[in-house]
Formats: sequence, C-alpha cells, structure tokens
Amino acid sequence: MHEIRVHDKTFIPYLSQPEIEESIKNLAQKINQDYADKCPLFIAILNGAFMFAAELFKSISIASEISFIKLASYKGTTSSGHVITSIGLDADVKNKHIIILEDIIDTGKTMSRFLPQLYNQQPASLKIAALLHKPEATTHEVPLDYNCFKIPNKFVVGFGLDYNGMGRNIPAVYKLKE
Repeated sequence: MHEIRVHDKTFIPYLSQPEIEESIKNLAQKINQDYADKCPLFIAILNGAFMFAAELFKSISIASEISFIKLASYKGTTSSGHVITSIGLDADVKNKHIIILEDIIDTGKTMSRFLPQLYNQQPASLKIAALLHKPEATTHEVPLDYNCFKIPNKFVVGFGLDYNGMGRNIPAVYKLKE
C-alpha cells in the first residue's frame, strides 16, 4: 500500500484489504451464530455501506434478506436538522429482526434521528453493525452491537467511504496525511 491522492488531499494506508476482509468474516460468524434461527433483514445505508454490505453478505450463511436505504441530514452544505430518506425502505420491518449496516459511526447524529423512525415500525429486534466507529467523535449515543474497527477521529477514505464523492472504490482504508 502506498500514498494516494483524492481530489486535493493525500491519504496514507491505514487498514489493508486483507485486514478488512478478515474482520468482516469474523463479524459475519458472530451474526450467523446470533441469528441462526431468526432470518434477519439487513438494511444497508447508502452510499457508504455498499462495500461493507457486499463483503459481509459473502460470509452470511443463514437465511436472510437485504435491503438498501439512503439517508441524508444535509441540504447543500448545512445540516437540515432532520434525516431525509432519499431512497426509501422497500421492505416491511414489522416483527422482523433488523440489522442496520453502516460504513462508519462518527457523530451518530444521522443514525440517532433515523432509529426512532425504524422503531415506530415495530421490528422484532434492531441491531447496528458498522465497519468503522470513531468513539472520540460520537456526540449522539448509538447502540453499536457489531463493529469491525474502532478508529481515532481521523478523516478516512476507501472501502465505501468517500471524500467529496471520490475514493469509495479503493479496496482498503486510508487516512488523511497530516
């Protein structure tokens, strides 16, 4: 792994593709055990979680479903204060075991606003799985049930995470060079 450039910024290697894949396989094993008799519905949050969801689903061996939803709390460059569902959930969640898949939990604001909307639909259970978590950045507590990596409060790209729309296709995670 070597330095990369995305737009006007330089990033250095942080988590390699093999490290990420191994951690996701281990997480999948835990989910397979925990949900062996439950047939969960995975809800992947777009855009960032698409690579995490795809990699995780390769190792999910239990009966399960997957759906995608796009959430946003920004209009332009300022927060609207409300979570906007850009692409709606097309699956009924009532009485289902839900596992939300997130690329990263940093402040937790978007997820903390979305969870009550989901709870109102009366799922049987609701868990959150994230590839990355920045505990130092968390200002809105989110019940994180499954997590691959806890990372410092550094800006990262790759494996679904972007910088101004670019870098999602990088198969590893890179952090901003200081």
